[in-house]
Amino acid sequence: MQEIEEKEREEQEIRLQANMDKIRYKIIVMSGKGGVGKTTVAVNLAYALALSGAEVGIIDTDIHGPNIAKMLGIEKESIVGTDLGRFKPVEVRPNLKAVSMALLGYDTDRPIIWRGPLKAGVIKQFLSDVEWGELDYLIIDSPPGTGDEPLSVCQLIPKVTGSVIVTTPQDVAVLDSRKAVLFSKSLNIPVIGIIENMSGMVCPHCGKEIDVFKKNGGLKASNELKVPFLGSVPFDVEFVEAGDNGTPFVTFDNPSKSSQAFAQIVKKIEEFVNKPKYRDWSK
Repeated sequence: MQEIEEKEREEQEIRLQANMDKIRYKIIVMSGKGGVGKTTVAVNLAYALALSGAEVGIIDTDIHGPNIAKMLGIEKESIVGTDLGRFKPVEVRPNLKAVSMALLGYDTDRPIIWRGPLKAGVIKQFLSDVEWGELDYLIIDSPPGTGDEPLSVCQLIPKVTGSVIVTTPQDVAVLDSRKAVLFSKSLNIPVIGIIENMSGMVCPHCGKEIDVFKKNGGLKASNELKVPFLGSVPFDVEFVEAGDNGTPFVTFDNPSKSSQAFAQIVKKIEEFVNKPKYRDWSK
């Protein structure tokens, strides 16, 4: 029995390596704490890259609170099995695929009460047994903090291209985002940069910005920790409604100040991965 289990583990490792070899860039989107808009950033980053013509996959590794399916408008879809015992991700658009616990047929109201090993096993299946195919980018939406799930992702994926750290400006969020930066560094994962989300609120009436959560905390952290600052994205009420309706804000016809700021962030991430060092990793 033990020999059979060992053989199955070895075969899964081979599948995982083969899957990841077909993906050029693997980016993990992290935050030190919840409520900073990390999933919103991950979803819109994946969608923006797909809109640019790249082949993109997005994995929701938040086992207890999977939200990317709702934000992508695919919560009624399901992952399907293949004849070979593998799985096909849900196709959001022709060049964007997604996998999440929310797409496995679980009751969305029922809590998933699992310990670390079970969660790590599911994440490993997402990486090894889903037919991702050839991708330019795999975006990993990590749950907040520096616990089991982020650690599993970082240890399972060979040659993670880098991490994107999401924070809000107030001190308590920045304090936790610093931990996420040091977490990445301790695992030898390059920090692509810090995004300061909800950096002021755009008044829907007059268009002026109100510093609800202060400002420039993310910039200060990036300077102190010597990692790139990718930019600030003001809070926008339309973004909240768009997320609830399953419409990524990068699809808006009339770009707002916030979406324009996000477009510049995506451009910086593309510039980072196009450095020769990362181009070599795809070979």
